[in-house]
Amino acid sequence: MTVLAQHAPAADAPRPLTAAERFGVLEKPDLTFTPEIARETEHLYEKVKQFIPAFEWPVYAPYVAAINRLKRERGAVILAHNYQTPEIFHCVADIVGDSLQLARDATRVDAEIIIQCGVHFMAETSKLLNPEKTVLIPDSKAGCSLSDSITGADVRLLKERYPGVPVVTYVNTSADVKAETDICCTSSNVLAVIESLESDTVLCIPDEYLAMNVAKQTNKKILTWKGHCEVHERFTPQELLSYKEAHPGIEIIGHPECHPDVIAVCDFAGSTAGMINYVKDNRPSRVLLVTECSMASNIQAELPGVDFVKPCNLCPHMKRITLPKILDSLVTMTEEVVVDPAIADRARLAVERMVNLKQ
Repeated sequence: MTVLAQHAPAADAPRPLTAAERFGVLEKPDLTFTPEIARETEHLYEKVKQFIPAFEWPVYAPYVAAINRLKRERGAVILAHNYQTPEIFHCVADIVGDSLQLARDATRVDAEIIIQCGVHFMAETSKLLNPEKTVLIPDSKAGCSLSDSITGADVRLLKERYPGVPVVTYVNTSADVKAETDICCTSSNVLAVIESLESDTVLCIPDEYLAMNVAKQTNKKILTWKGHCEVHERFTPQELLSYKEAHPGIEIIGHPECHPDVIAVCDFAGSTAGMINYVKDNRPSRVLLVTECSMASNIQAELPGVDFVKPCNLCPHMKRITLPKILDSLVTMTEEVVVDPAIADRARLAVERMVNLKQ
């Protein structure tokens, strides 16, 4: 491993060393497609060949090989959300899953460096749970409409308006918001989290539709916030009914970030993990996943006998993560995720309560 630069901080301005300064910057690897690279990545291409044409693989393969080599040299682990594209999900990721699974797995990794292939709040969550580890995100501009819909100041105002009411915050939020929270939740465990609280009234924020959907499953009064996922809010009942008409027998599986009227049209509704498990367990002949469309591609790679009809609503933030950016993270050790310790200590409690909740 060739180190190009290691810089010490200026003596008159003490500050924490950056990841690039701690680990050094490497030479950018040769990205020529060679017969050796073809052989090295052949087994990985088998996983994604239905999504990536053979004539395009020579563009992807050198990045895949370089990333897998450099992550071993760096002692890094790559976490990837289900919404990542197949070449990331199947070819370079070490751990894959939904928000809850990645949050839990982030606490178990031994690697000193975590590369988070997802959006910024996910990288922040990994950092909260691993304060001593170096967490990098390939593009810090990979945001989230839900996270952007609320601030810590907003939560403080809600707590003033509803004194004593516990705050359950979706993990799709900033550390600043989590710091004002009693406990976090994901779409997988939101009901369990709400039921674990003694109060008969709960603030469930910021996803309005998630809160409205879970309100139908509990006797507690659920107070909401008007935050929405820009992917899931685009689906309509009329759209799904048109798919049912065009594809008789199709099973439609919805995500609880969709409007309740959309969920009412679905044959099954569940979290990201719940949707995946439903398809794997039931093997419907034809299915439509009402969620980000890369997830359908990633499941389809494992279930070739299932016909996936894809409405294909893409998350523009998830798609900011690419193989070239992942490689750049490993080469230059950027972009590092840093959370203000004063915020991190309080935010970590809310996330740990969620992760440690017995279900």
